[in-house]
Amino acid sequence: MRKAICTLAALFVVVGNVASDAAGQGRGRSGRRVQGVYKDRITPYWFDDGTRFWYRNDLAGGTKEFILVDAESGTRQFAFDHDRLAAALSEATGETCQADRLPFDSIEFNGVAVRFKVGGTVRQCDLDSYRCARLANVQDISPGETPTQRRQRFEEITPETVADGTNLAYDPPLYEDSVSPDGKWTASIKDYNVVVRGADGQEVRLSDTGVEGHSFGMLSWSPDSKTFIASRIVPGEPKPVYLLESSPREGGRAKLRTRLYPLPGDKYTSYGLWVFDVASRRATKVETEIVDFYGPPQPRWRTDARRFLFHRTDRGHQRFRIIEVDTATGKTRTIFDDKAETFVNTTYDSFIYYTEGNEEILYTSERDGWKHLYLIDAERGGVKNQITKGPWVVRGVTRVDEAKRQIWFTGSGRNPDQDPYLIHHYHVNFDGTGLVALTEGNGSHSVQYSPDEKYLIDTYSRVDMAPVHELRRVSDGALVCALEKADISELVAGGWAPPEVFVAKGRDGETGIWGIISRPADFDPEKRYPVIEYIYAGPHSSYVPKTFRPTRQFASFTDVGFIVVQMDGMGTANRSKAFHDVCWHDLKDAGFPDRILWHQAVAKKYPYYDLDRVGIYGGSAGGQNAAGAVLFHHEFYQAAVASCGCHDNRMDKASWNEQWMGYPVGPWYAESSNIENAYRLQGKLMLIVGELDTNVPPESTLRFADALIKAGKDFDLVFVPGAGHGSGGAYGQRRMRDFFTRHLLGVEPPDRNAQIVAPASHP
Repeated sequence: MRKAICTLAALFVVVGNVASDAAGQGRGRSGRRVQGVYKDRITPYWFDDGTRFWYRNDLAGGTKEFILVDAESGTRQFAFDHDRLAAALSEATGETCQADRLPFDSIEFNGVAVRFKVGGTVRQCDLDSYRCARLANVQDISPGETPTQRRQRFEEITPETVADGTNLAYDPPLYEDSVSPDGKWTASIKDYNVVVRGADGQEVRLSDTGVEGHSFGMLSWSPDSKTFIASRIVPGEPKPVYLLESSPREGGRAKLRTRLYPLPGDKYTSYGLWVFDVASRRATKVETEIVDFYGPPQPRWRTDARRFLFHRTDRGHQRFRIIEVDTATGKTRTIFDDKAETFVNTTYDSFIYYTEGNEEILYTSERDGWKHLYLIDAERGGVKNQITKGPWVVRGVTRVDEAKRQIWFTGSGRNPDQDPYLIHHYHVNFDGTGLVALTEGNGSHSVQYSPDEKYLIDTYSRVDMAPVHELRRVSDGALVCALEKADISELVAGGWAPPEVFVAKGRDGETGIWGIISRPADFDPEKRYPVIEYIYAGPHSSYVPKTFRPTRQFASFTDVGFIVVQMDGMGTANRSKAFHDVCWHDLKDAGFPDRILWHQAVAKKYPYYDLDRVGIYGGSAGGQNAAGAVLFHHEFYQAAVASCGCHDNRMDKASWNEQWMGYPVGPWYAESSNIENAYRLQGKLMLIVGELDTNVPPESTLRFADALIKAGKDFDLVFVPGAGHGSGGAYGQRRMRDFFTRHLLGVEPPDRNAQIVAPASHP
């Protein structure tokens, strides 16, 4: 039985234009819908009882429909009789309304009545009688957020990455006063040493070894206010990089920009831990190595307030430890020790979470050959149990529920009949039992939970499949009911075609290398097509698109007559540890042996795929990769465009390069350097760089150019004044397209200098 209308005001759910919703897939960056794509996302509006919700479908030709779902009964139906409501509204307003074009975008709806605003008037239509009454005392509909937007579906946790890759360790050490939790004491730094001040204002000096350049700092109190921690800080040696802005918009002289930028091997600020006891005035040095990487240690106090934990990454990323300190003695013990002969991935996509009281720690590691979750026992030390296991990887943690001792996370590779990169959602107990797959369909998944988290709306897609929406139960992942399948018939009729997903065996003859193939819109299988590969082989992630995109990928190249491909070779992330380790001390590898085999497999299947005309392009780490293709694999790649490239890993940020190339800097850095190997160039090469690149210093490209000149090599250099990290904007993109047109298609691009076109600002 429906709820009484007398409670209507309290029950109404307020909604704005669904087209402005930010959830879902199949749209441009602005959030606008793409023409020809319908039902590609769902915005649910849940009722207070958490068992029903409604949503709106925007359909072809500006039509729309409203859908009601009952999660308990597993039913999906129209939210109301669109024909009856249109007829009632026509009668009430004297203007004809169409059932599939109801004249409102913002509504309030509770299942027994609907409110909307038409022509400046707010009306309410009872869904028993379908009478549309004018509400004289209601001035407006107040569009707002949905319940799922207002409610935090997961409590906000801030799981730490093991180390912050953006922390350059050159931030000024903190010397601010620190007040004890009970408010009775203030610790501070005076003349480089530690002093403590009581309520009477009297200061007591607790250290005497601090001097200029070796000051104490980073003060942190114990929860019981009896002790505090300080670090004796030895500054690093910050060194600058320079940018010259040659053409300021306001005119005048060129501007020199200077900033600190640590390179591999540079000295970081280091921190030696000390403990100070307020009552005894005792200073105790902590018996552990100096922390010389990624900033000061962050203490995690145990419940007894006598012990604290901190984690540290050894420089070179081959060891990660969680260490316990006894503040009474300064002695330490290692709670957990993660080591690798190659690297422990502590900079990107790692997860560490300290439970309440810091009694247990959740941590992701590749220690068993795959990235998985572990539960660490802070009291006994060591791994309490491995939480997830198997030949698949944990991709991220979305929630930790300590009360239920449950972890909600994403993973990939667990469905053997699917692309191993597709994202699925799961929850599992701390002890590794009760693993539940919340998603199932063959695609990459995103989910929206009901306010009480008993249900979820699962949206999944692939590059070659439009989004599908399902309602599933959270307790066991079971399907409640199908909701929608996106309609892209209009898009397809307009000539859109998805990329082809293609898999070939890698260098080991066993591992699948996954990629995509994008063809020209006027593709003719009787012709032969040159090939361009887009490359980015940074080991911190994987890069081939996995979800539906209604745009024509790589159209600027395919429209000219190229086939464009992209694949993830060995050395990138989100597969096994062995797959990942290929990058270790060898970023020049970039998965090229796998990539070339992939190309050859495509050509074997498709005769129109021309291996005699293969080009490659990429930016940043991909710029290093693209240039490396014509240095180290010029027998296969004929032309390359490298934008804003990191052409020598000794000249790029330490935080990224030391993770994969290690520390100290060894001869393998030179072996992977495009600059050191410039003499190897064969084929055609274009370099693009912006003079104001704040990510990779522009001198990386310019020194590569210098080395090429000294080696007597011919190449193109596009230096873009005012440009930052990227491919040089529209100008750089056009130059790249012309470059490949000339060298792979054998067609001379239009003469851009044949006409004189005055700039828009020219008088």
